[in-house]
Amino acid sequence: MFRPEIITFGETMALIMPEGSKGIEYSSSFQGLFGGAESNVAIGVSRLGHRAGWFSRLGKDPFGRMILKKIRGEGVDVSRTELTTEAPTGLMLREVVSGKTSVYYYRKGSAASLLRPEHLDEEYIAQAKYLHVTGITAALSESCRATLREAIRLAKKHGVKICFDPNLRLKLWSIEEARGVLLELAQEADYFLPGLDELKLLYQTESFDEIVAKLSELKAISIVKGGEDETYVVENGEVSAVPYFKAERVVDTVGAGDGFCAGFFVGLLKGYTHVEAVRLGNLIGCMVVQMEGDWEGIPTWEQVEAFLNNVKHVER
Repeated sequence: MFRPEIITFGETMALIMPEGSKGIEYSSSFQGLFGGAESNVAIGVSRLGHRAGWFSRLGKDPFGRMILKKIRGEGVDVSRTELTTEAPTGLMLREVVSGKTSVYYYRKGSAASLLRPEHLDEEYIAQAKYLHVTGITAALSESCRATLREAIRLAKKHGVKICFDPNLRLKLWSIEEARGVLLELAQEADYFLPGLDELKLLYQTESFDEIVAKLSELKAISIVKGGEDETYVVENGEVSAVPYFKAERVVDTVGAGDGFCAGFFVGLLKGYTHVEAVRLGNLIGCMVVQMEGDWEGIPTWEQVEAFLNNVKHVER
């Protein structure tokens, strides 16, 4: 029986991108892909050699079937995902023109936005070590927000640790609406994984010291992404800085944060210290940005070992 070590859930959408570097309105050839913060993380955990489960609702349409098959093909357990005729699969269009990325969402009323607490399987959540959730799910609808809270309650009931990435998306809701919800969810987490820019908005301050003071009030261990040259671990009021790996070239930054989360979780599963797990997350994020796509650049564990062996060889 497949028992995921990490379970996550949320919306995954079909992704349409022009081939080449043309804008959408001038393109006649497009790629059909997919992406979603939570499924990206699940794919990353699976590629790195650990067991992951992801669930959601998808439209019973070509996009939904494509997404389900491809995530399953990456070794992720999708047994609790439903294809429904109630609503369609969400869709996003992305273009990169003159180095600027623009994303257009068609997700209102999507199948995933209709997630409800009754769609949760308590036994499934109970057998995991970690439940990973994001603020994107909370932003989609009131029913999604209720589902997120109920999933956290069930995880806590069974001793499953909560990992929360706020993933603030201001195209989905205002900062005023988001602030209260996301900070409330941070209070429930065992691991809080915000970006530094997100914290500046949530805590309404530019002061790093003030941000650290706020994070120190949480019971969670906070992993702060997006520092100038490093990721920060805030634990028991102490701050540890973990330097980034240097990318040879940056092709596409989309999905870097999800790759980081996958690497961090795998570090935890391997028994690494928090600093060591963050270092692994930094490495995965570095590898992801060197390839185009939301999740396609996430490496296998064999590729990680080869990279680290090469770094050690160069250092000698």
